[in-house]
Amino acid sequence: MNTSIRHRLLPFLLPIFMVLTVAVYWSGLYGGYTFDDYPNIVDNGALRPSRVDIRSLIAAALSSPSSELHRPLSSLTFTANWLLTGTDPFWFKLTNLLIHLANGLLVYLLARRLLRVGKPGLEADTERWYAALITGGWLLLPINLTAVVYVVQRMESLGNLFVLAALLVYVRGRMRMQRDGRGFWGAAIGLGLWTFIGIMAKEDAAMAPFYALLIEWTLFKGRSGPQPHRDHRIFALFGVELVLPGILGLGWLLPGIMNPLTWATRDFSLGQRLLSESRIVMDYVGWILLPTPHSLSFYHDDIRISTGLLHPWTTLLAMLGIAALIAGAIWLRNRAPLVSLGAALFLGAQLMTGTVIPLELAYEQRNYFASFGVLLALIPLLARPRAALPLARGVLLGVLMLWWTVLTAQTAWAWGNPLRLAQQLALRAPNSPRAQYELGRTYIVLSDYDPQSPFTPLAYTPLERAMALPGSSILPEQALIFFNARLHRPIKKQWWSRMIQRLNDRTPGVQEESSLQALTTCARQGLCDLPHSDMVAAFKAALSHRRQSARIMEVYGDYTLNVLHNVPDAMKLFRAAVRISPRTPIYRVTLVRLLAVTGHMDEARAEFERISPDQRLILGPAMVHQLQSCLAPRQTGASCAN
Repeated sequence: MNTSIRHRLLPFLLPIFMVLTVAVYWSGLYGGYTFDDYPNIVDNGALRPSRVDIRSLIAAALSSPSSELHRPLSSLTFTANWLLTGTDPFWFKLTNLLIHLANGLLVYLLARRLLRVGKPGLEADTERWYAALITGGWLLLPINLTAVVYVVQRMESLGNLFVLAALLVYVRGRMRMQRDGRGFWGAAIGLGLWTFIGIMAKEDAAMAPFYALLIEWTLFKGRSGPQPHRDHRIFALFGVELVLPGILGLGWLLPGIMNPLTWATRDFSLGQRLLSESRIVMDYVGWILLPTPHSLSFYHDDIRISTGLLHPWTTLLAMLGIAALIAGAIWLRNRAPLVSLGAALFLGAQLMTGTVIPLELAYEQRNYFASFGVLLALIPLLARPRAALPLARGVLLGVLMLWWTVLTAQTAWAWGNPLRLAQQLALRAPNSPRAQYELGRTYIVLSDYDPQSPFTPLAYTPLERAMALPGSSILPEQALIFFNARLHRPIKKQWWSRMIQRLNDRTPGVQEESSLQALTTCARQGLCDLPHSDMVAAFKAALSHRRQSARIMEVYGDYTLNVLHNVPDAMKLFRAAVRISPRTPIYRVTLVRLLAVTGHMDEARAEFERISPDQRLILGPAMVHQLQSCLAPRQTGASCAN
């Protein structure tokens, strides 16, 4: 591009990208909730307190089922959304978009400083030009879309807001230390403080000190002062803020990681996960730079699991690719430090979610920060004004930016309507059981259980397709049983037999728990006439494994109590749920209520006393007060029924 044109355009480039991002995402703000939005937001009553006080806010903060740390800061922002605008998902998504734009501003500021250190002597206008292009590309990358339009993934974007703030403070402090030797405490305190706040939004913000270490390794090299010398304070900083917390965190996680029961609900072992993730991490590079609708399909449960280096053969190729990236980052550290840093940041961002923690294999939003590393390495190479083949490189960058914008706009448009989204994702992932199930489930919701609805006959094909795909959960069978029961149509025996067989063959996970709960709720409400023998057989199959689910135990107790009307057996099941998961207070609450209404008041009070203070905060003040009232000495316990 002509230098004078670029100079005139420069002040407007970042605002243009910001406005373009709003325009591209705007249609996606009108969509609904999906997938994990329901347990975290829609069905989470603690986020909608009847009155705002310290106790209710603490209960809201600790209400997320996503992790043991509960991600309190993210949950409080969901409560703030509800208090200001109600449950309309538009405002939740608009908040996500504003966070994304704020992150874009931080990306711009951080990129400028990294460019200044990594490319000494770079002209100020060129620095701003590169930083604006990096920011614009990052804002418009299709792989970052779910962090905006998928409401619950505010956890990802909000956590990274503080990661970027931590790195910006650290880099500014280190630049000052190089200039005059001062700024250490600002860098150290800022890095630690913003990291801690970020962890309250999502745990992967804990990676911020490691990213700072990578920046230190590539750009600052542990030296400070106008006459650079080795600064031992830097080594102490990372010892305190990275090494020590890392050892403590690994010590906390390791027992669970090494326990075979931890992996019982997954389709893969620890070794298979590590092998598979090597392919997935290399796939992420393609998903960032050259994404296709098929690759960014949201549901990735159709990814083939690697069972060996050559099964599939791309596993070995991917591992060699990762080794090449690591070797390249080391070799380029002094030759092209920004390319080295970009590769290191991309790989570093995969360490928590792409290694030993037993998460699902792939999610697009895991690259929200990692994609910044890729663009930091690539865009300055393509945008260099004085290098070989400037026209070809400029055209390539322009084509990439245009493709990212078009695909993000098209995907955001799909997210703007629940039916359109379900249809689009089913087309993108024809071999994904979840994608096919979600399309069938959407048709069911739109049918409103009306036999005459045009959506009613459409529900069966995608659900039966999902049921036939390898690796499917019991969700399709459950949906078909549920749907026909609500429509008072015959339920095929093969749906029951397939569901029971799947529950026998595989340790149930969250999807199986939710499926059995949905059938139980429907039966308890009198909306589904389900055969008792089949329901009992399904529960027994789900509980036949070495690793038993407290949630399934409680749901079975619910079914036994309210549908089979067998109080003694229900009591045994509720006790078993408490025994399996004593740190989950809601199971003990259920037991307390049943003990009270059956006249076992002393035992009910004893069980209530076992609910610890922190668990009472999770339950919320309203529930605790209700239990205390119904367990008062002169009460009979009848008021504990609700």
